[in-house]
Amino acid sequence: MILWFAGVSFVFVWWVFRSPALDYRLVMLGSILPIGEFVFGGPRVLHSLVAPVALMGVLMLATQKRRLVRRRWIGIPIGMMMHLVLDGIWARPKAFWWPFFGIDFGGGGLPEFGHSLVVSVLLELVGLACFVWAWNAFDFRNRNTRERFVRTGHLSRETTQPPPTC
Repeated sequence: MILWFAGVSFVFVWWVFRSPALDYRLVMLGSILPIGEFVFGGPRVLHSLVAPVALMGVLMLATQKRRLVRRRWIGIPIGMMMHLVLDGIWARPKAFWWPFFGIDFGGGGLPEFGHSLVVSVLLELVGLACFVWAWNAFDFRNRNTRERFVRTGHLSRETTQPPPTC
């Protein structure tokens, strides 16, 4: 379930913010970070709304008057929020609203692993399709574009308008 979260988050966050200077690598990292809670057997703090909101608050306070540092790191809490939307944890109030409904996270495993194999494959294919679209739309065929993205996570400055559709 990596492509689903990373690919959809990358494209969706670009469509919403249209900022070429946001670090999209960190958006994708933030979107897959909560999957690490599989070691606990179920959702924990990273699957609650508290984690990305608290991280965003700390980031905003710690980077006052340091706009470039803020722009770099804000991708992680944004990606974490995207994960909450994409995995449907909001349908489990005990986990999503933790600790407001008590300290128990509720039962069940991670929602991202609760799908049938067919649904999981379809979701991964949607994530792959998002990456294919981004590859073409943001001209990742161009070596300089790829190197800039790998080095900074930024897109070309000309990418503020939606690229033409296929």
